[in-house]
Amino acid sequence: MATTVFTPAQQHLLRMFQYKKTEADLMEMKEVLCRYYASKMDTMLEEMWDSGELDQQRLDEINEMDLHQVMRQ
Repeated sequence: MATTVFTPAQQHLLRMFQYKKTEADLMEMKEVLCRYYASKMDTMLEEMWDSGELDQQRLDEINEMDLHQVMRQ
């Protein structure tokens, strides 16, 4: 049986989840995490746009991709 080693962030989240008892608490925690990662993604995309790494042509190419297929590779 393999041993799972948790990162410090995973360990912290596990400790936090012990206080979340209801479904509403879980949904609130999910919402907080989603907002956090959405904010990070926005910042990253803005940096890519400003650097020229991302432009409208690349966005159009991405829009045509089957992202589910790309993620499976």
